[in-house]
Amino acid sequence: QVQLVESGGGLVQAGGSLRLSCAASGYIFNNFKMGWFRQAPGKDGEFVGGIRVDGSTSYKDSVVGRFTISRDNPKNTMYLQMNSLKLEDTAVYYCAADSRRRITWHVYDIFGQGTQVTVSS
Repeated sequence: QVQLVESGGGLVQAGGSLRLSCAASGYIFNNFKMGWFRQAPGKDGEFVGGIRVDGSTSYKDSVVGRFTISRDNPKNTMYLQMNSLKLEDTAVYYCAADSRRRITWHVYDIFGQGTQVTVSS
């Protein structure tokens, strides 16, 4: 059974940093594209960014230069380093995996339970 577990969320002041982790189990981690999504209160979920097996990445425009996605295949873990956080980054952040190896960046079929990130002024 594939399982994704996020951690590292919390409360941070605007301008601060947080690093989220996504621990994967139940499948061959380094065969799958991985990604991060977020959902703010009252808003639709949105793609934050992703990382392919070859390490290439893609990001939502508003986080470029502030967020960095990385993966540690031996540890079956993906990370989201978030710097210069803004109030509008407040959301529940979800880890995702694409078990069907699709090329499209924003398409995934497995999701974690999410971790709350709250940015305060």
